[in-house]
Amino acid sequence: MREFLLGMWLAIALVVAGPATWSFAADKSASDDKAAAAEKKADDKETDKKSADEKSDAKADADKKADDADEKAEAKDEAKIESKRVKAKKAEAARAAEKAKAEEQAKKDKEAADKEAAAKAAKKKVRIAYIIVDGALPESPGEMSLFGDLGVDLRKTMARIEKAGDDESIAGVILQIDAAPGRGKLNELRDSIKRVQSKGKKVYALLESAMGPQYQLASACDEIIIPESGEVLLPGVRAEFSFYKDLLGKVGVEADMLHVGDFKGAAEPYTRDSLSEPVRKNMTALIDDVYDEMLTTIASDRDLKVEEVRLIVDQGLLMANEAKEAGLVDRIAYPDQFRDSLQKEYKADKLVYVENYAKQKVDADFSGPMGMMKLFQSMMGEGKGGSGDSNPKIAIVYAVGPIMSGKSQSSILGETTMGSTTIVEALQEAAKDETVKAIVLRVDSPGGSALASDLIWRQTQAIDKPIVASMGDVAASGGYYISMGADRIFAEPGTVTGSIGVVGGKLAMKGVYDKLGIDTESISRGENSGIFSTTHKFSDSERKVVERMMKDVYRQFTTKAAEGRKMKVEQLEKLAGGQVYTGRVAKRLGLIDEVGTLRDSIQSAKRLAGLDPDKKVEVLVLPKPENPFEAMFGGNMDAEREAEARVIAGITSLAPELRGVLRHAVQLRQVMREPVAVMMPYWFEIK
Repeated sequence: MREFLLGMWLAIALVVAGPATWSFAADKSASDDKAAAAEKKADDKETDKKSADEKSDAKADADKKADDADEKAEAKDEAKIESKRVKAKKAEAARAAEKAKAEEQAKKDKEAADKEAAAKAAKKKVRIAYIIVDGALPESPGEMSLFGDLGVDLRKTMARIEKAGDDESIAGVILQIDAAPGRGKLNELRDSIKRVQSKGKKVYALLESAMGPQYQLASACDEIIIPESGEVLLPGVRAEFSFYKDLLGKVGVEADMLHVGDFKGAAEPYTRDSLSEPVRKNMTALIDDVYDEMLTTIASDRDLKVEEVRLIVDQGLLMANEAKEAGLVDRIAYPDQFRDSLQKEYKADKLVYVENYAKQKVDADFSGPMGMMKLFQSMMGEGKGGSGDSNPKIAIVYAVGPIMSGKSQSSILGETTMGSTTIVEALQEAAKDETVKAIVLRVDSPGGSALASDLIWRQTQAIDKPIVASMGDVAASGGYYISMGADRIFAEPGTVTGSIGVVGGKLAMKGVYDKLGIDTESISRGENSGIFSTTHKFSDSERKVVERMMKDVYRQFTTKAAEGRKMKVEQLEKLAGGQVYTGRVAKRLGLIDEVGTLRDSIQSAKRLAGLDPDKKVEVLVLPKPENPFEAMFGGNMDAEREAEARVIAGITSLAPELRGVLRHAVQLRQVMREPVAVMMPYWFEIK
């Protein structure tokens, strides 16, 4: 019931208070709404603020992202730029490489085109150097003709051959070998041929016939050609010795000669009618070595065995077909046939022989108002300027002929006499020339005056510059004497050298005077006053004086030679006594340093002077050749020499075979005017 009443009261209360309560509720609701609205507004503001913040943050993030994006974009752009730059450089390098490659290819194409054009041109026209080898080819500075320095000598002939090897316009070389010089010069020419072949060019030997040294020169060539009527003569080696004792006896001349050294046989032709045993032994050894050198050289050149060559030599004479079958000749053809075959061989539309290749030509046009002046200058050897430069030079001093005191001379026979004054002055000129760094003494002499030889030797010792001796065909006795003081000595394989000995004496003419009815009478004072008399032989006292003098000269000779060769005198004396040797044997015995050519000697001189041996240097040739204009009008030939020359010329015109004998007789007569001579034993020619 209590609960019922309480409920009723509550209901009444609600009814009574209904509007107010409603109002209150409404106000409260409104207030709540406002509060809610405010709160909502606040919330909205907060939301807006948050949204703004968020937007701000978002914007910041966006800006940052944008910045990052910009940075990335910039970095990317820079990377792109750098990439482009790298690509551009690579492209530029590729273009440059391509351009270089193109240029290189263009260059190769041009070179190929040039070579092709050159090859086509070469096929159309081939030039062959044609050089004639003839005469003695003197071992000298050269001879001057009336039109200047046109003489033919060994040095110029070698230069012409070697120039053909260096000349790119020349495809090959033909040597027409009409004669061959001595065995020393022979080796020089063979060396020049080898130098041409080393350039890849062929050298052909064109012969009508060949004998001994002539064939030995030809065998160095790639091919030997002779006509079907030609022949090859290889009779071996022979040396003949002449004796004049009986001849002199028939005219009343008696030779009174002395010598130091058992092998010194220079006077034997006048005192004996045959070789003495020591001289025979020495000469036999010399001929044996010359013979062996000939066999081995031909065998090597022609790809034959030495015994095969020996059998050929024993046969002696072979006609063209026999020589070809034996392997001595490559082609049998006449010159015109050989030329046709060469044209086919070189596949040439036109084959040109360059005749007289590299030979100096003369200007013979003396017309016009200045013609006479030009002629005079040409005859005097003028019009050529000297080198006058400061480039280093090698001087070649030619010491050629029998050795005499005074000035060098030339005879009507074309022989030269080596004057000590001339050679000493030439050596002094080379020594004073500051551009000359070394000297090569080229010797081709059988000896002569002991005094003149010693004066030349002394001058070689007085010079501080390096001196190299180069021996030609012969450098014996006095020829060896003037060489032995050099820093180095070179000889050819076939050079005749040595002969360290002394000879002296005179011809007693009393018998001639008696036959001619000439009486002589003398008044003398002094025990040895007749020592130089041509009437009588030496007296015992005079002979002792001469022998003492000769022994002293021999002592000087052997002592100086031993010093030069760095030997003991006793050791050198075993090689002396007048013995002669070939260059090959002299090398084994220590009398020379090397077997080699003039070129080898020049190379050695360069090395001794501190110059590059492979670098070319200018050559100064001394002594200067005599001008024939001066020889004719300079009064150098006295009446005696002129008369002598006329007699010799007359005899040799009738009997050319006597030329060598007379030449030797004249040379020996000149030498024997000196008290003591260092002369090679005998005059002989190895054939």
